[in-house]
Amino acid sequence: MPFADESFAERVEVVPFDPGWAAEAAAYVDLLGEVVPGAQAVDHIGSTSVPGLPAKNCLDLMVQVVELDEDDVVPALAAHGFRVRPEPWNRHEATDGTTHRKLVFAGPDGGRQVNVHVRIAGGRNVRYALLFRDFLRADADARHAWGGFKARLAETVTNLTDYGQIKAAAQPLLMQHAERWAAETRWTVVPSARSQAHDCPVVRDSGGWGGP
Repeated sequence: MPFADESFAERVEVVPFDPGWAAEAAAYVDLLGEVVPGAQAVDHIGSTSVPGLPAKNCLDLMVQVVELDEDDVVPALAAHGFRVRPEPWNRHEATDGTTHRKLVFAGPDGGRQVNVHVRIAGGRNVRYALLFRDFLRADADARHAWGGFKARLAETVTNLTDYGQIKAAAQPLLMQHAERWAAETRWTVVPSARSQAHDCPVVRDSGGWGGP
């Protein structure tokens, strides 16, 4: 659930793609790579990471860690104003029949709207998030169809929970196409690259995709 200061607490709004989202996300990639203990990779994910795709004006970042230790991660992000989302669905998620632990953080009170997803490296939920992004970056028809669906949905379903549930029910069909694309292109998750700046393995999202 959103915090009271987040605009989508009152109404979901899907807006046209903003080219400035990439630069904003890159700044968060740098920050999260520095402050999250044991960060193995940091990626800009979700709809704002797909050029041309309409989205809620809320950046999604994913941090991969080897071990999800709340006693380390929560204080480290709280020191920079990030607020852990307490709901059960923000702590566990099921992907391909497997339940994965996770933590989701909102940005600082009154600041830029973000979701920081902290997931265990190598999980099926990590692959799912990256495949969603890379498929929609690569397939213009799927991107147009998914963006149009979200925009139409937001016009009639303005409650965040209802919007999210309907979108989640439709997403498996999109991901079936994504899996076929992954098989055809031999897409794989790009391994983490070591950051020279911070001497930790942090992926810097360059806007490319993980296919051949």
